[in-house]
Amino acid sequence: MSPRSRAGVADPSQRPERSDRLSAKDEILARLRTALAEPGQPEPLDAEQVPRAYQRADSKQETATDPAKIRDVLVGRLEEYGVHVHRTDAAGLPATVAQALDGKRPVLAAPGVPASWLDAVTDEIAYATGAESARELDAVGAVVTGCHTVIALTGTVVLRSDDVCGARALSLVPDHHVVVVRPEQIVLGVPAGIRRMQEDPCAAWTMVSGPSATSDIELSRVDGVHGPRTLHVIILDPETAENHQETSDDSTDS
Repeated sequence: MSPRSRAGVADPSQRPERSDRLSAKDEILARLRTALAEPGQPEPLDAEQVPRAYQRADSKQETATDPAKIRDVLVGRLEEYGVHVHRTDAAGLPATVAQALDGKRPVLAAPGVPASWLDAVTDEIAYATGAESARELDAVGAVVTGCHTVIALTGTVVLRSDDVCGARALSLVPDHHVVVVRPEQIVLGVPAGIRRMQEDPCAAWTMVSGPSATSDIELSRVDGVHGPRTLHVIILDPETAENHQETSDDSTDS
């Protein structure tokens, strides 16, 4: 008869006790063997038997949800995190970028940012080369980048180390970050975001959920420790995205 108590727990008197001849490791392993030998323990599952009913990138929730609703979810989550959210169209994008910069100077843009995004910025704009030191980036007032993907349910902006997003340090060191998001870059859940990232699995990815923040042992909030203190996300309206793409292509060609 198995040594179990009325509550269904193994009788402590039957468990191996530590002695001079029994190390801590041996004691732990012996207790595990005792527990596994008791009746009523489930049989271990093979890999193909593991339930896989979790959300997938092609789930109905992801594919059937109205994109407008997904954008609303994104806005709500970003605002919960303290992100400054702007919604505009292609014509209003330059003015919105200038507003989001909030007078911060100097401004550094990722090398692939279209010049049309910065038309309303009156001061000279520098483009990052990727060779900037941490000290040089720390002296930058604000940075402007695009993004690769934005996950609505988690409010996460996904940046890839490329021309549009810039090197990882570009979005981590400066204190003020402005991100432009196109509607087709927005997904509902993490699985769809990961699927988009799989197009370049070896890239250097940065996932940002709100401005950088931490707290000490007394729960005093401190901003800007691990990244930008201020994050602005500009969401382009989908009905004007096609026109904006043509503008961006023209500016890139020039």
